Parts: sequence; structure tokens; C-alpha cells
Amino acid sequence: MEKQERQDNYTHILKTTGLFGGVQVITILISIVRTKLVAVLLGPQGMGLMSLFNSTTKVLGDSTGFGIPMSGVREISDAYENGDEEKVRCSAGVVRTWCFITALLGMVLCLVLSPLLNRWVFTWGDHTLHFILLAPVVGMTAITGGELAILKGLRQLRHLAAISVYNVFLTLILTVPLFYYFHEAAIVPSLILVAFTQMIVTIASSYKICPPRLSFSKITILRGVDMVKLGIAFVIAGIINSGTDFAIRSFFNVHADLAVVGLFSAAYTVIMVYGSMVFSAMETDYFPRLSAVKGTGEKLNDTVNKQIEVTLLLISPMLVALIVSLPILVPLLYSSKFLPIIPLLQVGILALYLRAVKLPIAYISLSKGDSLTFLIIESIACISMLVFVVLGYLCNGLRGSGWGLLTASAVEFVVLLVYARCKYRYTFSNQVLRYIVMIYPLGILAFLNTYNDSVLNYWISGIALFVVSLAISLNILRSKTNLWNTLKRKLLRRE
Repeated sequence: MEKQERQDNYTHILKTTGLFGGVQVITILISIVRTKLVAVLLGPQGMGLMSLFNSTTKVLGDSTGFGIPMSGVREISDAYENGDEEKVRCSAGVVRTWCFITALLGMVLCLVLSPLLNRWVFTWGDHTLHFILLAPVVGMTAITGGELAILKGLRQLRHLAAISVYNVFLTLILTVPLFYYFHEAAIVPSLILVAFTQMIVTIASSYKICPPRLSFSKITILRGVDMVKLGIAFVIAGIINSGTDFAIRSFFNVHADLAVVGLFSAAYTVIMVYGSMVFSAMETDYFPRLSAVKGTGEKLNDTVNKQIEVTLLLISPMLVALIVSLPILVPLLYSSKFLPIIPLLQVGILALYLRAVKLPIAYISLSKGDSLTFLIIESIACISMLVFVVLGYLCNGLRGSGWGLLTASAVEFVVLLVYARCKYRYTFSNQVLRYIVMIYPLGILAFLNTYNDSVLNYWISGIALFVVSLAISLNILRSKTNLWNTLKRKLLRRE
């Protein structure tokens, strides 16, 4: 009975990860088409400009959002877990009301600071009007975040998956024609259009599940204040995170040029987007499940370790394939102008091996409402990233930035592991340690293979490493889940 329960846990994690991983495959395929077209139409400079606008609006959104999208998930998830429908509706109303307030605040702040933002972000031209026009993006993003929090708290996994697909598809068909006809002049209008579309798509789905309920009563405001207290650390962490991203891109813009901003942004997008194929299920399913675990000890360790195991096994073959295929993938995704990012990516992708282990652990503090711990770890991670990426670039250009990403990730990994052990009594299971020993060397070998001068030997070795990694993952997952037998039964039934 205990073995069956363990298998069911693994099966649930694998199914959820598979659902959002499948969605990510679809969105990535659509994004490949869009990214390729945008890269050709705008080039590195245009992508760099769009990256600066995006990072600026994100800083403003994180600064004024009070962490409601994150603390709201925890609040609604707790009510949903207890089966309290009235509390669910009230919590959703509080989230919507406060997200509306933060949306207005974000828009006003963007309008007021637009002259200063122009001076801080750019050393050329006058972009004040651009930032004024981007104010609605900050507001619409805040409203979208609140609606997504409601859907996550209510475990509406299929609706969330559908929203992801709709958004990326609509982004493709709406923005590419703008870039084709207007080039860089279409960047600001495209950002506004995308934010509006995503808000409408999300609202259309969330309002069906949980009808709108806005209230500016004293009770609602006070309940929101409790969320804000928890979310203040998220706000500060978000500001630090977005500020770090903003500072790095500004550094490249000032000490290099806009093209380098575009190259770094393109590389960072590859690293984060492809990792999201597996990591996307974390916030949507794993975080609410972990929030339901009371206290610390065996059950907490078991929940975290199972998530790490499945994440590691799923992501390992993908990362080997990604490292090996970069010489083909980069020109396919972007254009030949982006080939300089390959050395950065070859190193930076190794950081995803660490992220696969550290991300499930990082969610412990969030699930416990321990905002101070979350803030401390995020601050260390952001400071490390800023310092090491900048130093890496100064020492060895874009490749050095890749080493900076990896070093910063390693620092965060060690700090997080020590903190979780002391604070929450978290320890790796023997299985997690065994998988790390089996899987990590394959990634290192794939990286070392990038120094292979023989094209034939490079591809033979790379494909062999991928096959070995895939065989290990499939064999272990088959032994741990019921999905294999379920799939066979379905196939036999069809025959």
C-alpha cells in the first residue's frame, strides 16, 4: 500500500510536469517562429531595446505589486484545501481589489518617473514618451497577475495551460506584422498590445471559474493588508531581482553597446525558456501542494525530494541535447548574427542542473510564509548574479558572463542548502544524492565535448551522451510510476 502511494505521488508529479512541459513545448515551438522572425526583423539592437523596456516595466510592476500574486496563491490555496467556498470567494475578491489598486499605483509611478527612467536607462535619445506610453503595461500586468494567482490557488491546471498557449499564439500573430511594417517603431505598441491581450485572455478564463467580486470595504482592505505584510518581502525581492536584471542590461548598454544587450538577452531567454519546460509546473502545482504540508520533518522532506527527483530525471536529457545542439539551434532560433552567444550558453546551461535541485528547496520558505528567509536568499542570489556576470564579462566577454551565471547559481545553491538544513531540517534523500551523482557528470561531459575540434567526433559523442542520459531517466521513471503500464493498457485497448 505504501509503495502504491509513493508511485501515485511520483505519477502525479510526472503528469503535472508533463502537462505543463507539453504546453511549454507548444509555446516554445510557436516562440521559435516568433523569435526567429523578430530577430531577423529587429536584429540584436532592436531586441536589446525591447529588452530594456521590458525590464523597466517589470521593475516598476514588482515595486508596486506588493507581492499579491504570490501571497494570494497561498491564501486561496489554503481556503481551497479546507473546502471553504465562501473564504475562497472572499480571498479572490481581496486579491482582485488589491491588484486593481496596485495596477493604478504602478501606472501613476511609471508616468511620474518617465523623465528619470529616460535618463537612467538610456545614454542616447529621448525615450520619455515611450515610458509614458508603457504605463498601461504595468497596470495590465498587475491585473493579469492577480487573475493567475486565483487560478493557481484553485488548482485550475488545464485552464492555466490553455492560457499559456493562447497567449504565445496571439503574441505571434499580433506582433510580427507590426515589426514587419514598422520595425523598431513597433516595439512600444507591441508591448502594450501583448499586455492587453494577455489580460483579456486570463480574465476570460478566471471569471468563468470565479466570478468577479470587487470590494473597497474596510474588511477587504484590512484582509489585503495581511497579504501585503507577507508580500512585502516578495516586493523587495522582486525589486532586487528586476533591478539586477535592469542593472546588468544597463551595464552592457553603457560599457558595450545595445547589440550586446540584445545578445545577452537572447542567451538568457534560451536558458530560462527551455528550463521552463520542466520548471513551469513548480509554481502552478508543486507550490500549492507544498503549502498544504504542515510543519517540517519527514513529510516535508519527502514532498521536496520527490519533486527534485522527477525534475532532475526529466531535465537531464533535455539539457544534454540543448548543449550539443547549440551550433544548429542558435541560428535556427535567431540568425547568424547571434552566434557569439553560443559560448555563453554552453556554460550557462549548466546552471540549470543546479536550478533543478535548488528550486524545489527554495519554495519551502514561500510555502511557510517565511518571507524573511525568501528575501535573504533572493538578495544573495541577485547580488551574486550581478557581481559575477559583470566580472565575467570584463574578464572574458560573453563567455565570461556565462561563467558568471554558473558561479552565481553555485553560490545560491550552497547558501540555500545550508539555510534549509538549519531552518527547516531539510536533507537530501539517498535517491536524490544518487541521481545527482549519476546525472551531473553527463552534463559536464556534454560541456567538455564542446571543445572537441572534430565535427564528427563532436556529434557522435554528443548523441551518445544524450542516449545514455535519456535511457537512465526513462528506466528510473518507469520503475517509479504507473504511467508506463497505463500507457500500455490504453494502447492495447485501442488495438
